[in-house]
Amino acid sequence: MYIKRVDGPRAITLQDGSILTLADLPPNDTRRWVASRKAIVIKAVESGLLSKKAALDRYDLSEEEYDLWKDAITDHGLDALKVTALQKYRRL
Repeated sequence: MYIKRVDGPRAITLQDGSILTLADLPPNDTRRWVASRKAIVIKAVESGLLSKKAALDRYDLSEEEYDLWKDAITDHGLDALKVTALQKYRRL
């Protein structure tokens, strides 16, 4: 059995004590982005599991889209990532 070589850590411990691994991330071909999947990608980048560039490449995201997700979580929490709440948390 061989373990695939990856750049960076395979798992990290978050501030709340939970462990986030590469296996916990959404699949590379994800097309339906629910709030929880967006939040996991943001957590992975912020905690150093993935680089921002790696996340953008892996999920075919634009830098603007990633920044909108990050700002929404920072400003309003996880609920701001829900599609049904876009108008409530939209910047003017």
